[in-house]
Amino acid sequence: AMLEPDSSGLSLTIARIVQRLRGSSLHSQLERQARVSLHKPEIKLESLKEDIKDFLKTSGWEKKLQNAVYSELNVFPLPCHPAAPPEHMKEPLAYMRKAQGSWEKRILKSLNSMCTELGIPLAQKRPVNEQKELLSKWNEMGTDEPDLSLFRPVYAPKDFLEVLMNLRNPNYENGEQPSFRNHLGLIQVPLKVKDIPELKEDFSELGLSIGQLGIDDAAQVPPEFFENDHVRVGQKVLAEQDSAAAQQYVRQGCPTALRADLWALILNISNQPEDILYYEQLKSNVIQHDLLVDSLIYKDVKLTASNDDYYFVFEDYLYQVLLCFSRDTSVLEHFAYSSATPPKSYVQGKLGMEEYAVFYPPNGVIPFHGFSMYVAPLCFLYHEPPKLYQIFREMYVRFFFRLHSISSHPS
Repeated sequence: AMLEPDSSGLSLTIARIVQRLRGSSLHSQLERQARVSLHKPEIKLESLKEDIKDFLKTSGWEKKLQNAVYSELNVFPLPCHPAAPPEHMKEPLAYMRKAQGSWEKRILKSLNSMCTELGIPLAQKRPVNEQKELLSKWNEMGTDEPDLSLFRPVYAPKDFLEVLMNLRNPNYENGEQPSFRNHLGLIQVPLKVKDIPELKEDFSELGLSIGQLGIDDAAQVPPEFFENDHVRVGQKVLAEQDSAAAQQYVRQGCPTALRADLWALILNISNQPEDILYYEQLKSNVIQHDLLVDSLIYKDVKLTASNDDYYFVFEDYLYQVLLCFSRDTSVLEHFAYSSATPPKSYVQGKLGMEEYAVFYPPNGVIPFHGFSMYVAPLCFLYHEPPKLYQIFREMYVRFFFRLHSISSHPS
């Protein structure tokens, strides 16, 4: 049979999703459910395959599988051309890759020089008495006031903005003469952006003929018509537990009361017992080991979120989430489709020996001034640290990482 032009791309995508889901807890849960169903009277030997499929459909497992596939499609980019080198998946433009590489060197140099100046190792085991103290204070870390005056943020957003402002495409000849175009914006990189008709199509839900929560409930029209109807549809979407439907639904606005549940559904976060266990493992890693980035996180929270006139009550959540995040090696997976590369360090006394190289911090993300602000808004929605943690981690590997890397990605 003749293949469709992009069917090879489609089959590559399917193969990758199957491979990724095979190692997941969902796969083992589905297997377990299929075994359980064998003892049910409605499962007949002569139509075994179809009967098990029907059982998984009616018992809600098919929907869970659909959500997992949808989540994979949202997170991982479509496969590149088979002949394209692997770095193309990270960033197709060579000058952007080069700029990102030199920016990373600068960050690492800043971290290493601080480490040398202060005479503090990048990582060390905490003494037992310190471990006990941290464990007892886990829910009130904000009461601690260690002297962090010698620690300085590795970089601030304005440093990153400066790098972006100085970025130039070597293939783009604009001449040395300053022109009108130089004054159109701070960033002088010619990138393809969507024109008005394309934007209209992309954001069709913002059209005047379509209701939008937050706008149409404030108009002269009696607001309750649209608002009540929209909330009712939202409750139905939540009852259906369909990630794709939830993502489409929120394009017309997200009712405040349903926001936490809708975002969790879109991100396919269900806070299973194994997720809570994973969070507890990260926590025990924080208790046992002291990383230099812990002090950077601590100082950042003190300088930003807790330094607020209106008193930010969730300071302790920020420490818990960010300290656990720095230890989470599953975050390293996102570097496959990020223009960034995780920094490496060497085991003491083994400098330059590749077999002793480790990613530092373990999640590959060096926190900067203002990093804790990525978590702060989520604290208003999720009040159980394990769930708050999962939502933040998923948002980071889908969206937030793009906010501090040099990339030509359309988002």
